[in-house]
Amino acid sequence: MLEAFRAATAHLAPGSRVCVAMSGGVDSSVTAVLMQRLGFDVVGVTMRLFDLPPADKAIADAERVAAQLGIPHRVLDHVEAFRREVMEPFAAGYKAGETPLPCAVCNRKIKFGEMAKGAADWGADALATGHYVRRVPGAGGPEVRRARDPKRDQSYFLFQLTREQLAGAVFPLGDIVDKAETRRLAQEFGLPVAAKADSQDICFVPGGDYAKVVRGLDAEAARPGEIVDLAGKVLGRHEGIVGYTVGQRRGLGISSAEPLYVIRLDAAANRVVVGPASALEGMSLRIADVNWLGEGSFDGAAVMVKLRSASRAVPATLADLGGGEAEVRLAQAFSAIAPGQACVFYDDDRMLGGGWIRA
Repeated sequence: MLEAFRAATAHLAPGSRVCVAMSGGVDSSVTAVLMQRLGFDVVGVTMRLFDLPPADKAIADAERVAAQLGIPHRVLDHVEAFRREVMEPFAAGYKAGETPLPCAVCNRKIKFGEMAKGAADWGADALATGHYVRRVPGAGGPEVRRARDPKRDQSYFLFQLTREQLAGAVFPLGDIVDKAETRRLAQEFGLPVAAKADSQDICFVPGGDYAKVVRGLDAEAARPGEIVDLAGKVLGRHEGIVGYTVGQRRGLGISSAEPLYVIRLDAAANRVVVGPASALEGMSLRIADVNWLGEGSFDGAAVMVKLRSASRAVPATLADLGGGEAEVRLAQAFSAIAPGQACVFYDDDRMLGGGWIRA
């Protein structure tokens, strides 16, 4: 059974120390067992990122698993860093009319940033996580490949990782063919979290009410304003643009003879602009903070891009605008391109990086 997971750890020396990011869930717990059974010196690490009951539950569950495995378990307090690097930019993004992607920010700055530093301080050679993605050797260094299970693939959320961060990363679950196999392994290993439900929410947004969290971080985010059509005609009122996302149809609170969708969020005027579905179609976009993991320059590269984590990939051509910005020219129209989300590049199953959608 273990042979199927050895490829993911081929870049590590036998018996080397590996820190495993343990969230208290099934995926990270199975990762800890696999790394231990593959013969590595495992240390479990859990981050305290916010002061809410879910954080205490996650730490307690991780401690139970670590105790059962007989491995050291440490808790890193990154509440301040998480608030500064993830939560506050999350609120600022919504206030600016964007649809933020905090998990991608957390992966680069907190998980493979602050946590990886802690792992290195403890003499660890690598940081293993429960992400469903594959890390394979390439001519220019480690490459990120999509997971075997396309429904679980999480490469979209790792587009910001640098080559240096990937050098010390381990993703043993990338070769699992479906989540049912992870559950089966958890039961086989007798893990106390084997039946624990997967979280469907952003970790610091229990219950999925992100607008409430944003208002708690920034009271001005709840400033009421107008809902207007494409011509600027006032159709209704809103209680803060943070309650809306591009492409949204339901919950607009206005009546119309034809279906209306959120076309854009005008933060400067504090307006929600609505219109027909056809107005959502776009053929190009501008992205910033491009992280390129391919060979050579990305200028003129023909790639497949994903503009939402669950969206289909579409063919596109990249044009370097300088200063870390690029224009992405799509070969076919895409609906509801949302500033704040990520545009992630692919060549077949290889993830080539990406950038933040700005316009």
